[in-house]
Amino acid sequence: MKRRDFIKTGSAGLAGMALGGLSAQAANAGRRASEQAGTWKKGFMLGTFSPAGDLDLKGRFRLLKEAGFDGVEPSSGMDRDEVLRARDESGLEIPSVVVATHWSQPLSSPDPDVRAAGLEGLKTALRDAKAYGAQTVLLVPGVVNASIFYDDAYRRSQREIRKAVPLAEEIGVVIAVENVWNRFLLSPLEAARYVDEFESPYVGWYFDIGNIRNYGWPEQWIRILGERIAMVHLKEYSMEKRNREGPRAGFRVNFLEGDNDWAAIMRAFRDIGYGGYGIAEPPHRDPDLADDVWLTEYVSDRMDEIFRS
Repeated sequence: MKRRDFIKTGSAGLAGMALGGLSAQAANAGRRASEQAGTWKKGFMLGTFSPAGDLDLKGRFRLLKEAGFDGVEPSSGMDRDEVLRARDESGLEIPSVVVATHWSQPLSSPDPDVRAAGLEGLKTALRDAKAYGAQTVLLVPGVVNASIFYDDAYRRSQREIRKAVPLAEEIGVVIAVENVWNRFLLSPLEAARYVDEFESPYVGWYFDIGNIRNYGWPEQWIRILGERIAMVHLKEYSMEKRNREGPRAGFRVNFLEGDNDWAAIMRAFRDIGYGGYGIAEPPHRDPDLADDVWLTEYVSDRMDEIFRS
């Protein structure tokens, strides 16, 4: 069953179908086609605790390559020529691009000018991704707060994303919606429905493991979202730190030192046939560690251990 046929089954059949995932034919186009299920590559989100010091972009890319990473995830709107030179000289791949405008100019805003700017930011990210050879762009679709109602955020964000879908389809890059602490799309069943309503294989999900652990179980989300998952962020989370110091304190822990059940998480990914990039977004770093030691021993090597779980 193709995605548009799946949508036509109606909302009554949504929950049951979501639990099983979509068929392989409806998998997000342009992603993991050349990857073997269960085979992982290591990426690093450039904007997350980028190496300190005076390293230029080439130096940071080179350091990531030396630490054992296969790819890097830059933000949109950077100097494309500079990014391409750093990519080519380091030998790193660029599997994904982060939409730089999605927090400052959210697609859920009641202001049409803000939404228009956010849409242009999404299109810029898509074009950057095409230039870099990336498969996906990471998009936070909107936020819900006291002045932005949940249902309005749902409708507005979908309406704006739909305007970018033709470009995504033309250039072969998936718009991947990420789960973040934005008080929006709080259930995996709702997340699956949100994606499926676009009726396009070029809208998928960007699954962030650590962002879910505060209020759910990643392995459950993985199985429900299934082939909608186009890209993955790896992030650790400590329930002990959360309970003692507050929700955001849960992120202040190294890989393998928190409460993620990595064996269950990796088993879930294998069960849905995911193969491709896992991109590190480590929100914690010991400032006393040298860049190369931190990236190699506390991020890259521990990702290898996670992938073997």
